Amino acid sequence: MGRIMAIDYGTKRTGIAVSDPQRIIAGGLETVPTHELVDWVVRYCGRETVDIVVVGSPVRTDGSPSDTFAAARGLAAKLGKVLGEGVRVVMFDERFTSVLAHRAMIDGGMKKMQRRDKAVVDRISATILLQDFMESRMYAGMK
Repeated sequence: MGRIMAIDYGTKRTGIAVSDPQRIIAGGLETVPTHELVDWVVRYCGRETVDIVVVGSPVRTDGSPSDTFAAARGLAAKLGKVLGEGVRVVMFDERFTSVLAHRAMIDGGMKKMQRRDKAVVDRISATILLQDFMESRMYAGMK
């Protein structure tokens, strides 16, 4: 069984999280410049066994697509092609992950200057996305 990777897509930076090999714990991995993302994911998947890549589906609170929805969907399609049949690429609702990331940073006692580091927010958002996915019915149907 391989890891699950979650991608919190952003136009400039993208947060990445992965599960442990047993798919129990989600952990923030990296924040990558978005223009380097596909190559970075391909290299990572060449080193580690990844079975599922979850791309955050950016939607508004009312469920309508956000401004970055088309780009995230395009990323998911491209990753599906370059990673091949051995890796399932899915989109999963990422509503409120950034809000929850900021709340987690505050609750965790991070100082204000640390909370301004958007790369940290992106990694935490990806971790929340991954944890939500692993707890979802969608994932339960994939096991």
